[in-house]
Amino acid sequence: MKTEAPALYRFESLTDFHRVFGLSKPVHPMVSFIKIEDMTITPDALPPSIVMPFYKIAYKANVCGRVKYGQNYYDFGEGGLVFTAPGQIFESPTGNASSGYILLFHPDFLLSYPLASTIKQFGFFTYAANEALHLSETELNAIFSVFKIIEEELNSRIDKFSQDVLISQIELLLNYSNRFYGRQFITRKAASNDLLQRIEGILDDYFKSGKPSETGVPTVQLLAEKLGMSASYLSDMLRSLTGENAQHHIHEKLVEKAKERLSTSNLSVSEIAYELGFDYPQSFSRLFKTKTNLSPLAFRQSFN
Repeated sequence: MKTEAPALYRFESLTDFHRVFGLSKPVHPMVSFIKIEDMTITPDALPPSIVMPFYKIAYKANVCGRVKYGQNYYDFGEGGLVFTAPGQIFESPTGNASSGYILLFHPDFLLSYPLASTIKQFGFFTYAANEALHLSETELNAIFSVFKIIEEELNSRIDKFSQDVLISQIELLLNYSNRFYGRQFITRKAASNDLLQRIEGILDDYFKSGKPSETGVPTVQLLAEKLGMSASYLSDMLRSLTGENAQHHIHEKLVEKAKERLSTSNLSVSEIAYELGFDYPQSFSRLFKTKTNLSPLAFRQSFN
């Protein structure tokens, strides 16, 4: 009788990862640079989902063609970078291996270096797979130049300076990626131009539905799900377009609706707060005053 495979496979080490994918043992216990075409994947050898204790930066040459951003599709001639943080669950690779590269590094490798804490500032490690960083030819050359140094450092000269060199290259890779994502937000004009209108529509529909009093104030996660994006990608995209994150836009809409109700209805401040989804009127009043420099009552009195 065939034993059913577990739903999730946890890699415990780089050695474990190399073994599963038919690779020779890693030359460094905490860092590995892999050519995807060297990986051998046996169909059904892995469960549907896997999780690793490493950071993963993968360049895949076939992340191109028609790629979906929100509800729109875009054409890309080059491949893309996908980022995964330790502990994230993602789908196991299936079928024939694509071409490209994978950089794996354990968070402990960064200890005692500033990057150990600053790496958490790079939000793209929480983006969804369909929010990959798509690269121009010039950008790709910059990324490949860093990959080449990392590969050569691992394969030819592991010494007391290796960790410094490798971490400086990883940091350079992340800074390049941050810059190129900024360019991507700007150049995806079709997605960018209608994003604010779509957010406006989603929030308007939410408030008209009467759901806030039942399910609470709208959240960034709600917006992201409606837009088909991850919450972090949405906030970063909005920040690049408007200078403000998604939470700011939700707060602006809440205050707009509050002003409308305060000036056109006889509902009490508490009733308006509950109608908008706040559990406590004090929270509503605090947000309103922060945004307008007036309490809800003072705002209402200004109309009398």
